[in-house]
Parts: sequence; C-alpha cells; structure tokens
Amino acid sequence: MPDAGRRGRPVRTLEAYKQIISDLVKQHRGRVVDSPGDNLLAEFASVVDAVQCAVAAQKELQARNTELPENRKMQFRIGVNLGDVIEEESRIYGDGVNIAARLESLADAGGICVSKTAFDQIETKLPFGYEFLGEQTVKNIAKPVGAYRVLLDPRVINAEGARSKGRRSWTTTIGLANVLVLIAGAATWYHFRSPVASTVEKANPKQMAVPLPEKPSIAVLPFVSPGEDSKYHLFGDGITNNIINTLSKVPELFVIAQNSTLTYKGKPVSIKQVSEDLGVRYVLEGSIQASGDRIRITAQLIDALTGGQIWSERHEGAPTDVFNFQDDITTKVVRAVVGKLRGSTFSQAKFFSGTKGLECWMRFQEAVALINQFDIPNTYKARQILDEATEMCQGIPTLYRLLSTVVRYEAQLGISKSPKESLEKAKELLEKASSIDDSDPDGPGMLGFVYLQEREYDKAIAETEKGVTLAPGSAWTNYRYAVVLNAASRIQESIPLFEKTIRLNPAGFAGFYFDYGSALMGAGRLEEAVLEFKKAIERAPNYLPPHIYLTAAYVMGGREKNAHAEAAEVLRINTSYSVERWVRDSWLKDQKRKETIAEALRKAGLPERASSGQP
Repeated sequence: MPDAGRRGRPVRTLEAYKQIISDLVKQHRGRVVDSPGDNLLAEFASVVDAVQCAVAAQKELQARNTELPENRKMQFRIGVNLGDVIEEESRIYGDGVNIAARLESLADAGGICVSKTAFDQIETKLPFGYEFLGEQTVKNIAKPVGAYRVLLDPRVINAEGARSKGRRSWTTTIGLANVLVLIAGAATWYHFRSPVASTVEKANPKQMAVPLPEKPSIAVLPFVSPGEDSKYHLFGDGITNNIINTLSKVPELFVIAQNSTLTYKGKPVSIKQVSEDLGVRYVLEGSIQASGDRIRITAQLIDALTGGQIWSERHEGAPTDVFNFQDDITTKVVRAVVGKLRGSTFSQAKFFSGTKGLECWMRFQEAVALINQFDIPNTYKARQILDEATEMCQGIPTLYRLLSTVVRYEAQLGISKSPKESLEKAKELLEKASSIDDSDPDGPGMLGFVYLQEREYDKAIAETEKGVTLAPGSAWTNYRYAVVLNAASRIQESIPLFEKTIRLNPAGFAGFYFDYGSALMGAGRLEEAVLEFKKAIERAPNYLPPHIYLTAAYVMGGREKNAHAEAAEVLRINTSYSVERWVRDSWLKDQKRKETIAEALRKAGLPERASSGQP
C-alpha cells in the first residue's frame, strides 16, 4: 500500500497543476477545450491573453515546484499558435491545433514557444524577450512554420537564435482556437517517469589517461538494447553514431569518436571509468527497449567531475519517431554543456522517414560495419546492400555518400573493371548527395579522397579543408585533411591534425595510426613512426600498409633483420605484393620520398615485380 501511495503522488501533482492552468485560462478569458491524460488544450480570442496566460502558468508552476521534493516536481511545455481551426460540438481541430502541438514539442521544459503569426501580434505589446528558432517543418502542414521561444527576462529579440528539434512524448497541449490555440504538456515527470540514478562516483582529473581539453568534452556511450534482438543492437549503434556526428559539428565541443566509445559496448563500465579513460567531463548514455511495434528510448547526461545528472529524457513511440528524439537529445546536450545551440542540427537521419526509411537506415548501418573491414569480400557485400538501399529509398544523400566510398574502395582494392570509371562514379554520387544536402562535412572529405586517388592534390586539399571547416570537432574530417596534407608533402602541417584525430578517437581504426606514422617517417622521426606502425598492426594484424611502411622504416633505421622479418609478413598477407605495386598505388606526391621507400623495400627483400600471371 505505501508503494501505491507513492505512485499516486505524481498523479495528484499532475491533476493539481492541470487545475491551476485551467483556472488561469478562465482568468485570462480563455476556454479549456479538452484535457486528456497529461495534455490540456485551450482557446482564446486574443493572442495577448493567451501568452499572458502561458507566462502566468509557467511562473506559478515554477513557484509550486520549489515546494516539492524532486520526485514530485513537474514541468510543462506550452505552445501558442494563431490560426484557423474547425469547431464541432465544442471540440476544435485542424491546422491551427496541429501547429500549436508542434510548437509545444519545441518548447523547453517549463518554457513557451509561439508561432510567428502569434509573435507578430505580441512583439510590441508584451514586456518579454523572444528567441527565433527558425522555420520548423510541421507534419501535415505544407509550409514551414516560424517559431519563437518566449524569454521571461527583459525584452531581447534574437532573430538569429538556434534552431531546435523537439520531441512529442509525455507532453501536454494548451491551445487557442478561432484565432489562437494554446497547448500545454507535462514535459518532465522526473523520477516517476524516468527513474535514473541522480549521482554517480566522481571522476578524478588527476587519474585521467589524458588531460581534460579546454573545451567542454563529451563521450557518447553506445545505446544499449537488452535482449538478443540484433536489429535493435544495430539500431542503438546508429543512434549513437548520429548523435556523435551531430555533436562533432559544434566548434565549442570536444567529442570522442564512436570507435573509441564502442569499446565499452556490452561491458559493465562506470561513468567514472569512461571519463578517466577518455579524458572527458561529460558522458551521455542511453538504452533502447522494444515491445511489439513500440520502442522506448531513455538517455541521461552525467557530469563525471561532480557525479551529478544534468538531465534525463525518455521517449516512447513508433520506431520511425526515433529520428526526432535523437535530434532532441543532441540539442539538449549542446545547450547543457555549451550554453546554447548555434545554427541548425545537421542530422542526416532526418532524410530517413517512414517504414522504408527505417529499413534503409538499418541497411546503412550494416554497410558501415562491412566497409570498415576494408577487404574484398566485405566490400562486395556492402556494395550489394547499398545498391538495394538506394533503390528502395531514393533521394537520401547519406546513402549516396557511403556508396561512393564503396565504389572508391573497389578501385583501390583492384576489383573494379575500370578504376578511372569507378572514381568518376564516386564523384557523381557525391555530387548527387551534395545537390540534396550540402551540410554534411563527410561529403567534401570523401570527395577529397577521390581527388587524392586521382593525384589532384590541390583539389583534395581544398575539399578536405572544407570538411574541417564544417566539423572542426570531428576525428574523421581532421584525419582526411591530415592524410591529404601528408601525401601532398605538407608533412609538418599534417602531424598536429593526426594528433588531434587520435585524441578525439583514441581507440580509432588502424589507419589513424598508420597514416600518423607515415607523416612521422616523412619528418625523419623514425623511432616514433615505428611505434605508430606497431599500434596500427596491433589493431588490425592483416592490414597491409603499416607492415609495408614498418619494413621500410626498419631498413632506414639500420635494423635489417627486423626489416626482412617484416617483409615476410607483407608477403604472408599478399603473396603477390611487389615494389612495383607499391610505387603504382602510392599517393605520395614527392618522387624522392617515394623512391626512398621503394629502395628500402627492395633492400628488405620484396620482389620488384609480381610473378607471371599475378597483378
């Protein structure tokens, strides 16, 4: 019985708060139309009355919350729209109500969001501040809707405010009909709705593997999915990857790449350990649970240095709703650790919609896993999956970009009929993706690698540099730029970028360490280069490039016995490998540098040419 009583307290709080809002609606000459569950819909004849009512409600509920324990506090989101509605038997519906509901989902917990049509009526009439949220796409509404956040501070109007994408679960609605619809919703049912630990063991900055960056730093742990359903494990990886990619585009943040956080997948790891291992202050973790055709996602952001929870969120709905939720998580992370979100969210998941979109998104994630193996069998599989996905879901730029990488790999691995035609096809796919959406920094970086394969160094530098400009906090944009600079003989400029790449993604793939070693070797830092080549080999024992360069480094350092042993490893991995093949495939611009490595490979015992009948 005591447990039942505790469970009933939040419900009583909800009913009490809804009654407060209802009373305020009447006081401001409005009418409550409906109040199902934790929602409330109201209509007003005046925009001024509606917004004044919303402000009064938020201030009253805020005051009431200060008197309640944490597990009973409750906040509402409120959306206000001026627009046409249909009235039938004292009920209202139509576009005016739909837009108000969308605005409510855009509001912060305890906040108010109004449409541009409402803002135009109150801008000079009420003593509040406003922040422009941009043009928002509203379901079933043909044109985007301008939205403003109401600030309860002295008048400030920020027309360049950040655009935010919100969620719609566990929220209520207050509405204005005839002229105005106001929608309010219970935005946060703290411990009652989302029971999570409020504190964890604090991380110790003195025990961090690497010093904390000057910027706010964050690691996003893989979203876990209890059970054996591999589809939802992959689904969780996709959400994690999209959140990381979006956060990495914010210059004020230092974001650990997914390769590094994936090392914790399936392991009982503490926030303290993650923070100290990766050298970050903030850690985001979440989970996914499925039941029938519904999916529930929870997330919480922890400040590892204080052990305190900054916020937690919970979403429940159809799997196709997950894209809006992950945008909402990303927005809230940036606001929490940076202070405000600048610009739009850059999410590529927004292009995947509907049942087919979800299936294509899952195939995209499967193809990514295969491509990362960088071998012929998995490249064939990835090509097949992406061909099917692009046919099923046309017009998705992310799929075209990934397919371009596969086509480029086919040329690089020597399995395409015409390497030249493959590279042209890769460029066509990237141009197609860019014509749909040019905000993704991977596009320029991928195009830069195509130009590098064509030995168009100036074009490669320009494109990869553009990628870094779009996402300065991304390990991949920094890596691609560094690779191109190194190949173009701008070695000293590439080294700090490789170091930044590895700091952002310390558990990254072998190529990070191999290419860093290549730059160090080009700078004459042989011993350091040897260490990086060995790190690459530890991560991928059959990855050929670090074995080749380690062979050359041993010769240059006078370690001929080691060089011969390493040359044997090269031939173990590829029995037909030759010095001629290395010279042909090398991306290095400096001919003297290429010849120095080629001569070292000859001294180590690699054959000049492949035996007859072999490539």
